[in-house]
Amino acid sequence: MIELDRFSTELLAIAATLAVVLVAIMLLRPRIFTSYLKHMTGIDLSPKDVARVYKKRGKAGVRELFLDLIIREDARSGPVITPDSPPDREVLLPPDKL
Repeated sequence: MIELDRFSTELLAIAATLAVVLVAIMLLRPRIFTSYLKHMTGIDLSPKDVARVYKKRGKAGVRELFLDLIIREDARSGPVITPDSPPDREVLLPPDKL
């Protein structure tokens, strides 16, 4: 068996620790993404769904899924605003000034 000096052993231990951390981060990406999505937009999504979409279509597929969910949630939340829509003065002025 190969004998390593103390410095080489420490470097090997540090490299192994960093490799374990890297693998853990890669495995937790779907969970982190869904947590971010829930806190920022209120959309609840399963990490398994994100992992499935990532395997099928890659990063672009997850981006498309995210945009599709944001658009659906936005359409559900209120009226459609177009350039011809009158301005919503309640947002701009306090109720006593209307």
